[in-house]
Formats: sequence, structure tokens, C-alpha cells
Amino acid sequence: MAAGTGEASSRARLLRIHEAAAEVGLTPRSVRYYEEIGLLTPAARSEGDYRLYDDTDLERLRFIKGLRDDAGFSLAEIARLLEDEAARERGHAAFHATTDPAERARILRDRLVRYDHQIEMLRSKIDRLEAMVDEAEARRTRTIARLDELSASVR
Repeated sequence: MAAGTGEASSRARLLRIHEAAAEVGLTPRSVRYYEEIGLLTPAARSEGDYRLYDDTDLERLRFIKGLRDDAGFSLAEIARLLEDEAARERGHAAFHATTDPAERARILRDRLVRYDHQIEMLRSKIDRLEAMVDEAEARRTRTIARLDELSASVR
């Protein structure tokens, strides 16, 4: 039974770069660039040295795309968020691998610092968006005033 399980996992769906890109709505060039700057590492390479992506890679690509397109994060901000998440995962494993209270406290303090960085980045993004909303509302108010002036002069 164990051999069957290993076989099933070794047959996990692997997609070439153009297939993976199409599935998540990106271009192969974008996927290659994300790899070049360290946002993504393909699950495997084929015998012909083609990049191969698994479901975990596709999830990560969707996450990157969502942060970039939907939330407006820069690739540098995305890299920082992904590194913070990777560090959290490493810290989680390290926390459970030790029983030393001092080491556990150090791990938790590191986690707090990373959460503080994430919160700071997210608040900064919110502040920028709120400023953009304020600017749009001011333009709207000026346009209404101009309409009112025009309406008054037509009467």
C-alpha cells in the first residue's frame, strides 16, 4: 500500500510553464520573471530541462497574481510578504522542535517582529488607498461645484 501511495504522489500533476501560466491567467514570461526574482521555484525540471509546476506552485502563482492585481502590491512588497510567511513556517517548525523556553520566546518575538512588518506594510497600503479615495472625492466635489455654476448661469 505504501508503494501505491508513493506512486500516486510521484504522479502528481506537473504542468509546463505555458500550461501553468494559462491556468492562472499569467504569461509564461511573467512566470519566468517571478522565478528569476525569487518569488517562485518550479517543483521540478523535466529531462529536457523544462520547468514543471505542481498544484502548490499554481496556488502560489494565484496568490502572487491576486496581491499584484487585486491588492496593488509591488513585486518587492509581495517578496517581503512571501518571505515573512516562509519565516513563519520555519519558526513554527523550530518552535515545535524545541522545548527550551528561551528559544521558544525568541522564536515568538521574531514572529511578532514579522507580524509588525506585515501590519505596517498593509497599513501603508490602506493609507495610500485612502489618500487616493480622498483625491477622487475632492475631484468629484469640484466637478459638482462646476455643474452647479453652469446650472446657475443657464437659468
